[in-house]
Amino acid sequence: MTTKLTFLVSGLLLLSISLFAGNRHATTTKYPSYKGLVMAGYQGWFRVSKDGKMYPDEKQIHIDMWPDVSEYEKTYSTGLKLADGSTARFFNSSDKSTVDLHFKWMQQYGLDGVFMQRFFGSAKPEARQRGANIVLKNALEAASKYERAIGVMYDLSGLKASGEDCSVLIEDWKYLVDSLHVTNQAGTHTYIFHNGKPLVTIWGVGFPDRPYNIRNIGLARFIDFLKNDPVYGGCSVMLGVPTFWRDLNADCNPDPYLHELIQQCDIVLPWAVQRFSPLLHNDIDRFRDVILADIEWCKEHHIDYVPCVYPGFSWHNLSRSEFPDDVKPVGSIPRQGGRFYWQLVSTAINAGAEMLYVAMFDEVNEGTAIFKCTDNPPVSEIAKFAGMDGKPSDTYLWLTGEAAKMLRKEKPLSLKLPQR
Repeated sequence: MTTKLTFLVSGLLLLSISLFAGNRHATTTKYPSYKGLVMAGYQGWFRVSKDGKMYPDEKQIHIDMWPDVSEYEKTYSTGLKLADGSTARFFNSSDKSTVDLHFKWMQQYGLDGVFMQRFFGSAKPEARQRGANIVLKNALEAASKYERAIGVMYDLSGLKASGEDCSVLIEDWKYLVDSLHVTNQAGTHTYIFHNGKPLVTIWGVGFPDRPYNIRNIGLARFIDFLKNDPVYGGCSVMLGVPTFWRDLNADCNPDPYLHELIQQCDIVLPWAVQRFSPLLHNDIDRFRDVILADIEWCKEHHIDYVPCVYPGFSWHNLSRSEFPDDVKPVGSIPRQGGRFYWQLVSTAINAGAEMLYVAMFDEVNEGTAIFKCTDNPPVSEIAKFAGMDGKPSDTYLWLTGEAAKMLRKEKPLSLKLPQR
């Protein structure tokens, strides 16, 4: 009798420990599904150096758009001058007030939320106390304050060809759940779920310009961990892949293993930046046809699908410094005052998209930012900047909010650029 009682007590104890250990994620969130949402990527890497000065030398400018800093609580001097002779100033992503303002804009204009980019290097233990963690902590707080969705997007950029694998990401996810409480933040729970489970994104799978082989970096093990680990799992997974992932050609490695990985996940997110342009005849029709075929494939394999849209692209300053023999023009994929962005958005929704991913919220490096930028950047003989085509600095935030309404059928579908 005593032995049976001991076994019973031990069993109940183990069960209670198991249940407690498995309860690392919040059971509820304001955002139980990605469907019906417009989310953007958030870089958060514009951080001030130790000397407190941003971009001291115009020769080292790698960004192609300049933010409108008129509303920031704190700004920092740069080595550049505006047309009126005053010093051009920039924000610091590590400042709590900066992140707070960004999430305030998201709420004000109707952007549902953002995926926080977490690069492979930032996930290493020795990097956890650096700027990326500060930005993420501030973002979690701001997301709760302004009731905006927030998710973690692991970007495999920086993963080397040999000697590294996704073990680092497994340990980092444990750290984020235990120490930063990403899926159970204080205040209003706004971590994005999908199919009722916390959504984790792995981006950078299948691109030919990456040094790693997707077969030998532990991706299947990481996905299995996120989905099935009894303590830190129970998650949905979104995989970021090339535009032509379905046919395994063009911008995609021809390895069919990519399809095996995709079928282990819940959502596929094809990267579309630079793949479509308003300067190419009928390119929007090509974008539509790609989405239609992608959605059909995903339906057959019981996977959800989110298309990527973006306002334009510019890579002049970065290419000038890093690829001097192949310097890109300013605004190589022009914004056309928002017309190109709206064509992508409306075409995707018309083709059957149930959710959207916007590249990106704050990416001024590649000229894809939708947050407030200016038509009055610094004056330089070396660095050149894409502008806003004479439109107000909040144009793309406003258009994104209008896209969200259209996605949720709160306003009629319109292929024509809306006017304020």
